[in-house]
Amino acid sequence: MSRSKIPNSPSIRRMPSYLHKLMLMHRNGEKHASTTRLAEYINLDTIIVRKDFELTGISGQPGVGYKTDELIAAIRRYLNWDRTCRACLVGAGSLGSALIGHEEFAEYGLEISAVFDSDPDRIDSVIHGHRILDVRRMQELLREDPPDIGIICVPSNCAQMVTDELIACGVKAFWNFANVCLKVPEDVIVQREVIAGGFAMLSVKLARRNSAQPDFSED
Repeated sequence: MSRSKIPNSPSIRRMPSYLHKLMLMHRNGEKHASTTRLAEYINLDTIIVRKDFELTGISGQPGVGYKTDELIAAIRRYLNWDRTCRACLVGAGSLGSALIGHEEFAEYGLEISAVFDSDPDRIDSVIHGHRILDVRRMQELLREDPPDIGIICVPSNCAQMVTDELIACGVKAFWNFANVCLKVPEDVIVQREVIAGGFAMLSVKLARRNSAQPDFSED
């Protein structure tokens, strides 16, 4: 599998933080948002925030800023969050259950439409409103109408097998939380989340602080 390079990746990773703050502001009745305020919130220079927003195609007004509702809509379009994206999740353990219960997914346009597990104690139970389905029925249930995304929350030794089964069903994109690099065909997309990576960054920042070499900016 060749790795596709996505331009503006740091900007893309910052967009959800902007969106979260903007939605809070919108709910509080604030009709305009300035780059200065958003820069302070995310701990960045205003020029970086302004360049991030330029990617969405929206322009602010000098001295006024951006219309909050228009900026929210522009970010959602840029991230492709203005459409519903169906996902199935495999592995309803601690991490999978936490993801199922993440209420903000609905605001991102992500709908978890099916949840599968192999544990007999979990099958047919209900977690955050989702009935857990037997993973042995996965191909039977998904082949006719495959979801857009497969969310992999199974142990590492099972992840490739589950991924292969979902690919056979027609799934073309994966959000991988298993600690393993998946092997997939060229036309399949994988986004791997390494939870230990975030802790590694925190540990290095902590070590630098303790050795009087501060560099605590957000990445």
